[in-house]
Amino acid sequence: MSAVGTKLMGAVGPDFGAVAGSGELARVIGALLTITLVVAVGALVVCAATWALTAATGHWHTATRARTGVWVALGATALAGAALAWTNYLLGVGASL
Repeated sequence: MSAVGTKLMGAVGPDFGAVAGSGELARVIGALLTITLVVAVGALVVCAATWALTAATGHWHTATRARTGVWVALGATALAGAALAWTNYLLGVGASL
């Protein structure tokens, strides 16, 4: 590959300067991720406590719904955490192209 081709390939990457207010966008995404994680952990605590109490008292229908809530909250927490890792990975790959 020629020197010009190597230079052009090294210049490929995300251009955050092209987006107006890119710094504000990063703050908004961080705030949304924080809110998502706080709500998911809160739902996890409430559902786990409900599951434990209703299973101990024999309310199987409510315990089943609370167990489903625990799994949904765990899934939401995992997806929110994975979204940040996936975004950072893609930005790293894009910058290295």
